[in-house]
This record gives sequence, structure tokens and C-alpha cells, in this order.
Amino acid sequence: MTSADSRQPDLSAAVQAALQRGDRQGALGLVREAERAAPQDKALKMQRAMVCRAVGDLDGALDALDEALAIDPYEFVALLSKGALLERTAGERAAATAYRNALIVAPLEEELPPALRAPTARAREVVARTREALEAHLKARTDAVKTEVSHATRRRFDESLGIFSGRTKVYVQEPLLLNYPRLPAIPFYDRSLFPWFEDLEAATDMIRGELEVALEAAKGDFAPYIAYPKGTPVNQWGELNHSPRWSSLHLWRDGVRQDEACRICPKTAALLETLPLSDQPGYAPTAMFSALDARTHIPAHTGSTNVRLLCHLPLILPGPARFRVGNETREWKMGQAWVFDDTIEHEAWNDADELRVILIIDVWNPFIDEGEKALVRALLAARKEFYES
Repeated sequence: MTSADSRQPDLSAAVQAALQRGDRQGALGLVREAERAAPQDKALKMQRAMVCRAVGDLDGALDALDEALAIDPYEFVALLSKGALLERTAGERAAATAYRNALIVAPLEEELPPALRAPTARAREVVARTREALEAHLKARTDAVKTEVSHATRRRFDESLGIFSGRTKVYVQEPLLLNYPRLPAIPFYDRSLFPWFEDLEAATDMIRGELEVALEAAKGDFAPYIAYPKGTPVNQWGELNHSPRWSSLHLWRDGVRQDEACRICPKTAALLETLPLSDQPGYAPTAMFSALDARTHIPAHTGSTNVRLLCHLPLILPGPARFRVGNETREWKMGQAWVFDDTIEHEAWNDADELRVILIIDVWNPFIDEGEKALVRALLAARKEFYES
């Protein structure tokens, strides 16, 4: 403990005694004297702020807090106190920035001292209310311009407005394996980039029929999709690890055709072979029936590489089922496929009371040319060779 720290209880008691006597200048003088002996002690700056606030000198209190924050910009109590003072002197909008900075460095809720819980809750209220007011203002000022642009442009702009106001976060590509540079971070890709959608969607009934056969004939082959070995950190997958609530039957797995599953679903396998599957030996393609149990949630996660995208085709939809990629959430609809970038954080919900099944297919990112595909294959093969040698 430093000498300044050891003086704090005595100083605090003396300051409080002076304030109780009505000796405001004496209380302030005691703190100033201690500061001269320890000019870099942020606790003394904060004590001066307390004294100034107690005597009604709010500007002086703000100056003292700014001096404390110059020593330690991440001091939670100083930031929280500054927000409260700004709220009193200049209103919620002026306070919102200080409150927002305080919340960034705030302890976990269960670790907050009781005396700080109400002020922290107030900070959250002010930040949320200011954010909502800002977003409403921005929308009101831009709505007239939005009538002149396309639906796709409006949707993209609305996401930017949500990010700009602070309501939503920025989602970026976070590949677990290979991050290929200069590829756009698009949550759901435009259908026009995949002319084969028409053939795939037209085959929905046929694929579903073969799926139903597989559900009967090869039900035991549907294995838990999440299967971490014992001793491996499971992170968000604790509930689904080795659970049949999310299971799959692979037609292709890590680039290898699963002959028995393809034998049960021959027409589906034949159709898949006509599609631009992302062929990366040892890694891709993967094509599978993904079965999600009733009232089950797949938590947020990201995929392996942005050189390939994932295509979903719903096959069994007993009720509402949602899927989020980044800031965009959609509901699956029978007969309608979509392609998304799974290196952007995504999650899924089966809100229905029965099993939901979709077909998932790895396809090449349309912004990768043939030369790059060859290079990516060679790159991944070299990696596999390195670790297996």
C-alpha cells in the first residue's frame, strides 16, 4: 500500500467532518493539500470531484473527474460519475457518450457493488434512449430520399443506419480456417449469382421424397452434428454437443462422397453432382441433410472459409423457423433456396413443435475465379500434407 493509499481513510473522515461543519473551503483545502503531495493519485481527483459536487460546484467536479480520467481513461466510477454530472448540467444527449464509455468498461452485473447498480442501470437507460432518438431522427431525415432507391439499396442503407446510430453491431467475416482477402462480406447473396437455383428448387419434392426414405431407412445414420471429443472446450456448444437435437446425414463430407447415403438418395446425389460444389479435397464439399429438433436453437457461430458459401434448401418445415446472418434474419420458405456467407456470425431457431430439415450444400464463392480455385485447392492440400507428414 502506498503512503497516499494509507492516508485515504483519515483524509476521507476529515473531509466528511469538514463538510458536516459546513466548512466547504476547508474540505476542499484538505483534498488539494493531499493532491500536492500525490499529484498522480486518481483517487484524490475523484475525492475532489465528490467535494465539489457536494458543495454544488458541478463544473469543478467535472474538471476533477477529467483530471482523474487523464490519469486512467478506463476508470469506471469516474466515467459513470462524469455521465451523471453531464446529465444534470447539459442533458441526456451530452451524457450519453460518457455513459457509453462507462458501460464499455463496466464490471459484470454480478460483480457490481450494490451502490453502483442503480447508476449503471441509469446509464444503460440514457444510452438506449439516446440511441433510439438518434435513429428516429436519422430515419425521419432520410426517408424521403429512400423512396427514390431500390429495395436492396434501402435494406443495405437501413442496416448502415442501425450501425451508425449504435443499435446494431458490425458483423465481419471471421473464418476459422482460411480468410481469402478482398471478398465482400455479404450475409445473403443475390439469387441472380446462382442460375442453378431454378433446377435445385424445382427438385424440392423429389429431394424431400428421398429424405423421407432416408429418415426411415437410415435414421440411425443421422448423427449429432456437434461432436467434440471429451476434454475439448465446447464453448457455446455445451447443450448440443453429442446431442441428437441437431443431427445430420452426409451425402458428401469433407470432399468425400458418402456412397451409402447417396445410394439411398440417388437422384439427389445426381443433382448435386451438376452443381458448382466447392471441391477442395480433404475439406469440401460437404452436402448434408440437417435435422433440427423442435424448439431448438443453434447458437451463434462462424464457418471455416469465405472461398465457399453455404446453400440452404428447406425440405421439412412444420412451422416457423428463423435464420440470422449478421444483422439480417429470415424465415425459411418451402421451395426457396438461399446462399449465405457462413464466416459471418449466424444462428438458427426451429420455433415449431416438430422436426425441421434442410439440405445444406457447399458451393464456390462466385467472386472466386477458376485460377483462384486451383490455387486454393493447392493451398489447402499443402496444409493437409504438412500436418499429416
